[in-house]
Formats: sequence, structure tokens, C-alpha cells
Amino acid sequence: MQDDTPEQDFPIVCVGGSAGGLDAYKRLLENLPTDMGVAIIIVNHLRHVATMLHEILPNYTKMPVNLITEGMALQPDHVFIIPEKSDLHVRNGMFQLEPISKPHGWPDVITVFLRSLTEHWHGKLIAVIVSGYDGDGADALCGIRAVGGITIAQKLDTAQHPDMPESAIATGCIDFVLSPENIAREIIRAASAPDARGSNPMATPGLPLKG
Repeated sequence: MQDDTPEQDFPIVCVGGSAGGLDAYKRLLENLPTDMGVAIIIVNHLRHVATMLHEILPNYTKMPVNLITEGMALQPDHVFIIPEKSDLHVRNGMFQLEPISKPHGWPDVITVFLRSLTEHWHGKLIAVIVSGYDGDGADALCGIRAVGGITIAQKLDTAQHPDMPESAIATGCIDFVLSPENIAREIIRAASAPDARGSNPMATPGLPLKG
């Protein structure tokens, strides 16, 4: 009997961003191969305006770019985009969407999704925080490291709006501070590393590594 249960053990890269994030997404995807066996999930703040990322980003990668829908299965070598006005979770190898829990004020959709990954995903985890306002995602980064994941912040002088990566760095739970092009190189390295869940033996807790 064929098992239709989705795979739940390949690496996931969650890229969280907001204002100015498009530039980082494009530069990152342009430098990633299409056959790494990794799922790229872009979690971008959009409370009210419909996202256009699934129409723009196919110009910068040959990987399929999918707007996430309820119950969609995660697949490696795909790029997935969060829809607007939604919190995103992953369970049993599939995406689950819920109404956004903070419809007013600064969203925390990146934090919500990263925490879901630490609880429900068995493969390597790589959390990337790029350009954006406020500090969404920062509160979940220590949890990513606690389960052996890698955490990366965009180098501040390469971010159009450095608030989000700056907040991420301030947690003391960032392994690397890199330009989008070097983030891509680190993802390639981490995806092929033999460690069980992407742990970074070079990182010192509380001391970001820059490059």
C-alpha cells in the first residue's frame, strides 16, 4: 500500500521580512541552486494588501513558486509564499493557515511560523531575518537554535530597513550576519552538512558571526 504521508525531514529555510524584503528575496534566490532538496518559505508581512511575490519571484529562480493554500504539502526545491492576513503553521508535513492573530499593530507572523517549525518539523531548520520594520521573528530565534537550527540575519548595511535584522542580532541567538548573496552560500553549505538538524559547531551563543 502506497504511503501518501508528506515527507517531513528535508531542510526548511524560513526567510522572514517586511519593508525592503523584496530586494533581499531576489538577491537570495538568484544565488541558490534549484536542486538542493530544500524548501524555501518566505514569510512577509502583509495584513491588508494581496501579495504579489508569487508573481514576481519566478523571474529570479527556476524553482516553482507557490502561494500557500490550506493543506498544501511542503516539498523540497520549491519556494512557498505566505498569503496576506494569515498566520502560518506546519503540521503533518502540510501548511495550515489561520486568521492573523495580530490584525492591528506590528504583526508576529514570522515568530508564529518559526515556533510551529520547532514543534512540528523533523528536518534541518534555517531561519533568516531580512529587511523590515519592527522585530518580528526575533522572539523565536533562540528556540530555533535550541533545536539545533541555524539563524541568520541580513547584514545591516545591505538591508533597506534594518530594524528586523537588528532586532534579531540583539537577541544574541544569531549565528551569522551576512549579505543576501552570502546568506545563499551559507544555506548551500548548511543544506549539505551531515549534522542531524543543521547545528552550527562554529557559532558561539550570543556572538554573531559576520561575513
